[in-house]
Formats: sequence, structure tokens, C-alpha cells
Amino acid sequence: MKLRIYNKKSEQEKRRYLRSNMTRAEVLLWYELKNKKLGVRFLRQYSIGKFVIDFYAPEIKLAIEADGVTHNTPEEIEYDEIRQNIIEENKITFLRFTNPEIYEEMHKVLESINLKIAELR
Repeated sequence: MKLRIYNKKSEQEKRRYLRSNMTRAEVLLWYELKNKKLGVRFLRQYSIGKFVIDFYAPEIKLAIEADGVTHNTPEEIEYDEIRQNIIEENKITFLRFTNPEIYEEMHKVLESINLKIAELR
């Protein structure tokens, strides 16, 4: 039997909660990603193993995270690094953007995402 790692049933409630309680930065970025606006389908609050990532494009295996102030403590930085490494072991490419980048430089964020999409295609 193949081990399921994507959108496990055990993470369903967590995903549902996070989708209905998105941060302002996540909402703004989601507006730019949804409905294939960048040419690929993104899903929000997608789980890989026990981890939930903000946005994921399964077609090109691209994960995107919007990091707020809670990601600035030494403990959170270490946790995020471990989490990202585990996710990348599944051949998933990872992009991270801070909330200020999303609020103040959305055009640069979208440019980075578009470049990565082109690279992964």
C-alpha cells in the first residue's frame, strides 16, 4: 500500500480552519494566485505530510509561504527550516515571502513567482 502524504484526511480540519482564517497577506496573495491568473492552478492551505503550506501548485510542485511576524523568532526560523527541508525532500520547490514584501512589493513577489513557474515548466 502506498503511503499517502498529500492532503491527508488527518489534516483536513487544520486545512479548513486555516482557509477560513487566512492572514491579510495570504488573502492578498491568494487573490493574485487563484483562478490560474499566473497560468497554473494553485491550491490554498494544502498539506504535505503533517505540514500545511499556504499555497501549492501540484502541476509544477511549487509551494509558496507567506511569513508573518510569528516566523521571526529563532525557534520559528529553525522550525520553518526543518519543515521546508522535509517538504523539499518530496521534490517540491519552495518560495517564501514576508508579509511586508506582499503588502509593499506585490509586483516583485509576482515577478519572482512567474520566474519560478517558467523555470519549473
